[in-house]
Parts: sequence; structure tokens; C-alpha cells
Amino acid sequence: MEEMKRPVVIGVTGGSGSGKTTVSNEIFERLAGESMVMLPQDAYYNDQTDMPMDERKQVNYDHPDAFDTDLLVEQLKQLIDGHAIEQPTYNYADYNRAPETVTIEPANVIIVEGVLLFVEEALRDLLDIKIYVDTDDDIRFIRRMQRDVEERGRTIDSVVNQYMETVKPMYHQFIEPTKRYADIILPEGGQNEVGINMIEAQLRVILDAEKKNKL
Repeated sequence: MEEMKRPVVIGVTGGSGSGKTTVSNEIFERLAGESMVMLPQDAYYNDQTDMPMDERKQVNYDHPDAFDTDLLVEQLKQLIDGHAIEQPTYNYADYNRAPETVTIEPANVIIVEGVLLFVEEALRDLLDIKIYVDTDDDIRFIRRMQRDVEERGRTIDSVVNQYMETVKPMYHQFIEPTKRYADIILPEGGQNEVGINMIEAQLRVILDAEKKNKL
């Protein structure tokens, strides 16, 4: 496949448990055959190696300051410019960045997924298409509890406490207000077949136009 002049960068955001990862994966699968990569914002939590475990557990991971946004912006720019990156990885059990990295090659479509994508202007400006997944609070909470207990080894009490103390207030303070930056607001996440069909159709129009206009 011939390379396009510039990759199409798609940002998918929404509250924790909204279904943004499901939507991102659905887009990825529907555009199978295209040159595509996905960057999860969760991989860019700050390196906390110098912090004791007790302090790591007290960090507000739903606040923009918990992320190394500068690194995400830098690496996204590198991908846009056609350079491979070494994406960091995160170990939830250690509350810290893992030593391993993942090599991500440049591609024609880049999907960036995360809860706080639209907060920082420098990151927002790199996104060609901004999708906000809008899901009811109760559903998001249930999904988050199931995920954290089953996949991340958290207790029910710890999930509830974290949700009440940081997740819910941070959502209303930082995430929900960024809905105004969205090009597309997708209710019900991955359950919204009509909405995802429309997103797929629009992306195919953009990709086809880019291919026709390539040098």
C-alpha cells in the first residue's frame, strides 16, 4: 500500500467505562486492511519509580497531572512525521510505568484512546477527528467495577472509594466539559451500531480522498 501524505489521527474519549475502548477496537476492526495503529493514553501514566508504593496508591489517576502528556504529544508528532516510537507500558499492579516498551510503526490511521484526550490543547490540536463516547453514569460505574475487580485485582471497596473520591468528581470537572470539542458525540458507545456505521463511512470517505490526493 502506498503511503498517504499525512496520517488521519482519530481521538476517542469519554468517561471511565463509557465504552471508548470498545468503540476504538470496533473502528480498528472495521477498517481492517488499512495501515493502522492504536495509542492508549493509559500507557502514558507518569513514571513513579522514585515514589514509595503508599504514595503511588494515593495519586489521583483521574487528574490530567497523572499523565505524561508531553511524552504522548511528542510521540504522536513523531508518528505523524513518519517515525517509529517506543511506546511506554504501564503496570497497574505496581502503580507505575513498566520497564518494557512497545515499538509502534508509523501508519496511515492513528487511533488515540483515553479519558483525558481533549483536556490539553497541544494534544487536542493533533487530532483530526474527535469522538466523545457518552454513556450513562451508572453504566460506566458498573463497567469500571467489573473491569477493576476482574482484570486489575482491586477490591470492591477500593473501587467504590476511588470512584466517589476521584473518578466521579474528575469526570465532571475535566472530562465532561471537553464534550464541546468533539466532532462526533456517540451515545451508548459500542452499542450504537448506527453511530459507528456513520463514523466508518466518514472515515472511508476521508481515507479515499487522501489516497487520491497523495503525491
